Amino acid sequence: MNASFKKILKIVIPLGIGTFFIWYSFSDATEQEKQELWDSIINANPFWITLSSFIGILSHVSRAYRWKYLVEGMGKSPRIFVSYAALMTGYVANLGVPRSGELLRAVLLSNYEGIPFQKTIGTIISERIVDLVMLFSIIAFGFVINTELFVAFFDSEKISPFYILGTITAFLSILVLGYFTLKKVQIKALDKLRIFFLEVYEGILSVFKIKKRGLFIAHSFFIWIAYVAMFYVMKFAIPETEDLRFSSTLLAFIAGSFAMMATNGGIGVFPYAIGLVLIAFDVEKSIGNAYGWILWGSQTIMNLLAGGFSFILLSFFFKKK
Repeated sequence: MNASFKKILKIVIPLGIGTFFIWYSFSDATEQEKQELWDSIINANPFWITLSSFIGILSHVSRAYRWKYLVEGMGKSPRIFVSYAALMTGYVANLGVPRSGELLRAVLLSNYEGIPFQKTIGTIISERIVDLVMLFSIIAFGFVINTELFVAFFDSEKISPFYILGTITAFLSILVLGYFTLKKVQIKALDKLRIFFLEVYEGILSVFKIKKRGLFIAHSFFIWIAYVAMFYVMKFAIPETEDLRFSSTLLAFIAGSFAMMATNGGIGVFPYAIGLVLIAFDVEKSIGNAYGWILWGSQTIMNLLAGGFSFILLSFFFKKK
């Protein structure tokens, strides 16, 4: 299988999955349900949509600052706008090819701040590990306030929470062991590869060298609190979801977080997953889907606008190093 064909598959397969879920979510809907969904979307309160989008913007700015603190742990000091522009441009790229945004923002930070690409990749991996810890913390909190629902789900799917925890622990252990192994082993034939991975590891371990550790932790909490808040305030945009409990929107958030990984920017899967969760809380399927589409649509439009403008400003007003 050649490289070009693999690239095509990376785009086509996620889009195909998204298209399938869009079709599937409407295939068994009655005309009345389709009309209810459309009415809920076009009549949604613009104030709450705007507020949710604004909270999303704040979370992205906070993420840019947090990334800056990670890079500073390696002795570099990127400009905050460059960090933000690279981040938002990456989000736009993810809409085309899933996970490509991480590579693009590493390239942009490397080009505009003169930081080695492999080190910036390392900081992004470190970021993702922190985010994974935050996500599983939210899942644990969601488990506490929705114990019965989670127990029933894990039981039906035969998933052990201890298996998930063990997998994370093993992954972190392999990273640490790999770092010290690469430092000790000297093989000339693999020297360039060894140096490359050592620099990636240096970026990953930058989380332990952060000078502004308190601010890094504060931003990590703010980012994920903002993500949850985006979901929560959006419930007020539709009359039928106004009375949803916080625990219900938290489960919808968890489902949406995993759905975002499945396709390009979560297209198709994101609204479907949220609608599926809200059915468990007596929300009609069409209303739950509308809630998901409004969330997905508003955040996608916001990311496209912010990412597009950021890239234009970065290209015109900043010089590559």
